[in-house]
Amino acid sequence: MVQKIISRIIELVVKAQELALSIGIPNILQPGLVKEMIISETLGHELIASKRDADARDKNDPSMKYEYLSCYEGGTGQLDRMFKSPTDKRAESLYRITRNKMIYLAIFYKANPLKIKVIYEIQPGILLKETERQLDRSSNVISHVGFSEEWAKSNGKIVYQG
Repeated sequence: MVQKIISRIIELVVKAQELALSIGIPNILQPGLVKEMIISETLGHELIASKRDADARDKNDPSMKYEYLSCYEGGTGQLDRMFKSPTDKRAESLYRITRNKMIYLAIFYKANPLKIKVIYEIQPGILLKETERQLDRSSNVISHVGFSEEWAKSNGKIVYQG
């Protein structure tokens, strides 16, 4: 029974990958991509599947880009591998924030990991300030910078509730 279910899951993932390839997505299992798909569909944005770009853009104005952070209830949405120094690497890291029209933090239910509980909209300037504060306090050259739901409640606004 278990092996039949595993075989069916593999079959469905293979079909999902074939569908993804048909629209230019080379790796459906790229970390975070499925959640980015769910967030972009929920917010009405166009997904950007490239790993080196923002996560989505406005359907009517592709110059308007969006970054998505996500976590489960009680967790923190993270920007990974942010450089404190040297100056050029720090600027490159911070550009991941400043290139965007808006940042979104999506909280997913722990018990239902593909269902969104809430999405917060956060101004890039606000997220930038907090990121710089965390980088300045870090003893590491490279850090993961985290944003909790409590922080988002205080610094952003709810744009979706599931």
